[in-house]
Amino acid sequence: MPKSTSYHILCFLISFLSVSLINATAISSGPQFREAPEFYNSRECSLIQDDDSNLSSDQIVHVAMTLDATYLRGSMAAILSVLQHSTCPQNVEFHFIASASASANHLRNTIAKSFPYLRFHVYLFDDSSVAGLISTSIRAALDCPLNYARNYLANLLPLSVRRVVYLDSDLVLVDDIAKLAATPLDDHQVLAAPEYCNANFTFYFTPSFWSNSALSMTFAGRKACYFNTGVMVIDLDRWRDGYYTTKIEEWMELQKRMRIYELGSLPPFLLVFAGNIASVDHRWNQHGLGGDNFWGLCRDLHPGPVSLLHWSGKGKPWARLDANRPCPLDALWAPYDLLQTPFTLDS
Repeated sequence: MPKSTSYHILCFLISFLSVSLINATAISSGPQFREAPEFYNSRECSLIQDDDSNLSSDQIVHVAMTLDATYLRGSMAAILSVLQHSTCPQNVEFHFIASASASANHLRNTIAKSFPYLRFHVYLFDDSSVAGLISTSIRAALDCPLNYARNYLANLLPLSVRRVVYLDSDLVLVDDIAKLAATPLDDHQVLAAPEYCNANFTFYFTPSFWSNSALSMTFAGRKACYFNTGVMVIDLDRWRDGYYTTKIEEWMELQKRMRIYELGSLPPFLLVFAGNIASVDHRWNQHGLGGDNFWGLCRDLHPGPVSLLHWSGKGKPWARLDANRPCPLDALWAPYDLLQTPFTLDS
């Protein structure tokens, strides 16, 4: 064999092995997920055709979620729970917001691999558009720019999407999401969410806020109650017409000048909407299940029926399960976990 031919073969083998090693590293560097089963519409559902011209159909349930590597495992479980309990799963359209600085293609491919039949879109969120407005909070995790993406859904999603259900990534549904999406809104209301009027509302703002009458008068004439922004039904048309993104940003700008709250992205929502939302039954946000169980204290469900379980708080069910220190309710999340373990890689 000529020397030049041997040289070219050697170069080819080196190149091939290098690419194979890179691909193997990429595959093994992140978690691998199983393919979820496909779910089909019940007979009473009108099947929506798979093209963008039908995005505005009233029979589509639009769901928005943020998507990142840290909470990807939770997102996969949430998606599966929505589809599994939906009467018309083929009519559910997902809208994922991913940081433009993240590996959006990897996230998109991961979703497509586990849910090859899923109707979904991925939108890139520019972190710099909000980074200058974020003030440090009592938890570093709350300062992530993607936490503020829910403020910009009306800008990111197509104009044809008129109503959307926003969901956090640390929850699962055990009921039909179409029921939540159909929550009626009065003419003046922009969003709906479960309210918790027994909570101490003053806790969400600093003493300097309450001592300033020009600020505290914001809630005058409003029955301001706490609501968790991890589960919301939003009328995007009314949001756009009312310039609510700008209103939220104005409070964030004030926060940069004089500290009026401590808790990240929640207080601006309360300042703009508390007391002016459609109240949803508490069954749709059994929140706080991620309460820290460092001392062996686990949260229980609120009294009443359950349609959605939400592990808001520091403790996430997948982390506690992996650490073999789960809370009892974490067992309700486990059936939706699509992570491939060494025992499931061949399944």
